[in-house]
Amino acid sequence: MSKKDLHGVAVILRYLNEKNRPYSAQDVFGNLQKQHGLGKTAVVKAMEQLAQEGKIREKIYGKQKIYFADQSQFADVSDADLRDLDGRIAELSSQLQTVTQSCKQLDAALKELNSTLTTTEMMTEIKKLKQECSGYRERLARIKSAANHVTPEEKEKVYKERNLYFKEWKKRKRLASDMIDSILEGYPKSKKQFLEEAGIETDEDCQVNMPSV
Repeated sequence: MSKKDLHGVAVILRYLNEKNRPYSAQDVFGNLQKQHGLGKTAVVKAMEQLAQEGKIREKIYGKQKIYFADQSQFADVSDADLRDLDGRIAELSSQLQTVTQSCKQLDAALKELNSTLTTTEMMTEIKKLKQECSGYRERLARIKSAANHVTPEEKEKVYKERNLYFKEWKKRKRLASDMIDSILEGYPKSKKQFLEEAGIETDEDCQVNMPSV
């Protein structure tokens, strides 16, 4: 037997003893092939050899052979030890369920955060909205100061646009407020400190009041 084959036999024997559970040759090949580069034929031969030498046990179920560690090498386990193990398994299962639920909640929170704008994107959007609002205010001021040459139709159109812009203002202000609130959930400082550090000015800072539509 080559040195490589002997290495494969040793790897399989150690694996079965460490896992101490039944496997088919296909299972062992799938579990060890990537890490140790064992071929399927070599795995089958190695397991048959180990079974013939009595180092592992073999059971035949129909057309399939199942291999597992020789149980005589392990110390006997008392009923009390088994009960302790059952209790430990139940405890770990409960912990696993708790951790799994926590992971699901964190994944949901992460997904929600990833769907919102980043701080940089939010600041860029706020700056853009302020520029748009400033332009709208200037346009509205010019319209209000215009003489009687404005027709009733034009006036009605302007008021419709005014209402549309105010609704959009409220909508975007609410969006910006929601984004800021989302960020503040994980921000260690106050909202005022965040606005100052991010360089964000609110309507109140600019002494701008939201008109009623």
